[in-house]
Amino acid sequence: MRVKLFAMVATLAAGLSASALAAEKTLTIYTYESFVAEWGPGAKVAAAFEKSCACKVEWVGVADGVELLTRLKLEGESTKADIVLGLDTSLITEAKATGLFEPHGLSPQGLTVPGGFSDDTFLPYDYGHFAIIYDTDALKDPPHSLKELVEGNPDEKIVIQDPRTSTPGLGLLLWMKSVYGDKAAEAWTKLKPRVLTVTPGWSESYGLFTKGEAPMVLSYTTSPAYHMIAENTDRYQAASFTEGHYVQIEVAGMTKTSDDKDLARQFLSFMTGPDFQSIIPETNWMMPVGATKDPLPDAFGKLVKPEKTLLLGSDEVAAHRKAWIDEWLSAMSAN
Repeated sequence: MRVKLFAMVATLAAGLSASALAAEKTLTIYTYESFVAEWGPGAKVAAAFEKSCACKVEWVGVADGVELLTRLKLEGESTKADIVLGLDTSLITEAKATGLFEPHGLSPQGLTVPGGFSDDTFLPYDYGHFAIIYDTDALKDPPHSLKELVEGNPDEKIVIQDPRTSTPGLGLLLWMKSVYGDKAAEAWTKLKPRVLTVTPGWSESYGLFTKGEAPMVLSYTTSPAYHMIAENTDRYQAASFTEGHYVQIEVAGMTKTSDDKDLARQFLSFMTGPDFQSIIPETNWMMPVGATKDPLPDAFGKLVKPEKTLLLGSDEVAAHRKAWIDEWLSAMSAN
């Protein structure tokens, strides 16, 4: 009896030890702050993944997407990141050039984004078209084109983000470049009087907008869905632009320095599946790239649907990003 009891205790101990060891595994994911904010998808994503991985997800949030790349460049091979989640397709050429990323080895089959996207290192997890969101209580006649935004009433202000630190800020820069080309500097000069302020990231600018500091903000066509679903109001709407809307495709990749590449790859696979994709629409308020468990809420059917999608190639962005930012800086700082 004592032998049998000992064997049971030993078996139990071994099981607990194995569980304890498994539970000690930690997957460190670098991302942007809004992803891990109280209302963001981070907590739900971690809880769903931890059910299947016998691991702990540790989030590290930085201000915004471009900051992610900057931090990685500073940390180099000493980075603690296993996964970097929150870059977009505009930055993948620069991200690959760091030499810090490992090919994922997974199939993107079943993932859908406007214009298509396939890459051996990064996988998409959501997308959204940039849009000017306006407060219908404060602005009765919103701009209907980028030209009307640029040349509109300077008393009707907009809050935008800094393209040096923010992927939405970079998105507006590329949107302007896509429409105005070599005349983008002139367009920024015309727009400048309408800009109330430039924030480092999206969260700060959207907070100013909802506090009533400005009637317009740079965000996404999907942003009104949040207000319709979470606040039961259609007060905030996206302006539809005739020239088309620039799209942001957000991606994630695993690092070469990860201590557990199998675990990192397991997360990337999970990221493209329905458990992850179902969390995105009503937490990150972006469009899923894969199948969700249930149809999207009705509010998503009421959103602006861009008739034309604009997107510059990552190689082109990498080749010109510094010069285009310098052009923006010069125009925005001129008296």
